Amino acid sequence: MQPKSNIVHLPVYQPGKPVEDVKRELGLTEVIKLASNENPFGCSERAKEAVIHEITNNASIYPDGASVELTKALATKLGVSTDSIIFGCGSDEVILMLARAFLVPGDETIMADQTFSVYKHNAEVENARVIEVPLKDGKHDLPAMLSRVTDRTKIVWVCNPNNPTGTIVTKDEFESFMSKVPSSVLVVLDEAYVEYVTEESFPDGIKLLSTYKNLIVLRTFSKIYGLASLRIGYGVGHPDVIRFINQVREPFNTSRVAQAAALAALEDAAFLDECRNRNSEGLAYLREQFDRMGLHYFDAHGNFIMFDAKLPSRDIFDALLRKGIISRAGWQYYPTYIRITVGSREENEKFIAALEQVLQEAAVLG
Repeated sequence: MQPKSNIVHLPVYQPGKPVEDVKRELGLTEVIKLASNENPFGCSERAKEAVIHEITNNASIYPDGASVELTKALATKLGVSTDSIIFGCGSDEVILMLARAFLVPGDETIMADQTFSVYKHNAEVENARVIEVPLKDGKHDLPAMLSRVTDRTKIVWVCNPNNPTGTIVTKDEFESFMSKVPSSVLVVLDEAYVEYVTEESFPDGIKLLSTYKNLIVLRTFSKIYGLASLRIGYGVGHPDVIRFINQVREPFNTSRVAQAAALAALEDAAFLDECRNRNSEGLAYLREQFDRMGLHYFDAHGNFIMFDAKLPSRDIFDALLRKGIISRAGWQYYPTYIRITVGSREENEKFIAALEQVLQEAAVLG
């Protein structure tokens, strides 16, 4: 059997290391996972009740392929038409569908050189040419990205806040960029962490959709909503764009359980407010500790922060792992940086204690 020649070199996506694996491999009884930007505070109680109801009463019934009830509720919340929304098995699947619907061999697609890896992976599956533009101080360099647009460019990807650096482009910066992008080029604005952002200059992509028909905004229920295991995310854009994506969507791509949990989660604004506030407190604590330790970090606006450990990140990752802390390392253009998810207060304090021990041990050995 012979696969497509352009996929044989592609790496398989590596998620954060599971807690169970670390406990088994290292013989640990307590492990804190701060690697995958999951919500340490779980999900809404309303969402849990909805999950139980669906599993109890409707597990044998196919889901609504069009997610009609959830679409209607989300459209009302966002102030858009129902034909402007598409759901996916996480926003990852919406990215896959975008690549499938718009990219053909020879097309060009532009993204930052250190951003969410799923953009590049799906573009390469479609045999498109990937143009990677270096981040500037950990942030998307929109003017440089604009300069790389040609008549072969199909899609530009902007992750805001950017994963892994956590930095943002401002409303003024993004609108200036959009005003110059040719209308034939689709701009994908990935706002997976939008609900965590408290910075007033941050752009709300949904509000820009009426001005720019070539813009699609991605969001998810995996992060602040705490429904990562249920795999449901969505895209919002011009109905024509959504229709094209729908034409390549697999039937029943989101489950009844995920749809019901997402619908219930939308109604629990108090849970989101609490998570946002606790995340802001956690970010403030981590910044204070990194400042005290003299460690550089990027200006974080999601539920994670990326800092310079001043040593090879793989070594720091392994050392933290032996102390029961799962972090994220291995960034090609930031070889000494670690990305850490903001945990609970207790988890954050245990991480800082472990990090200090690791750095002290490294200094002794060095």
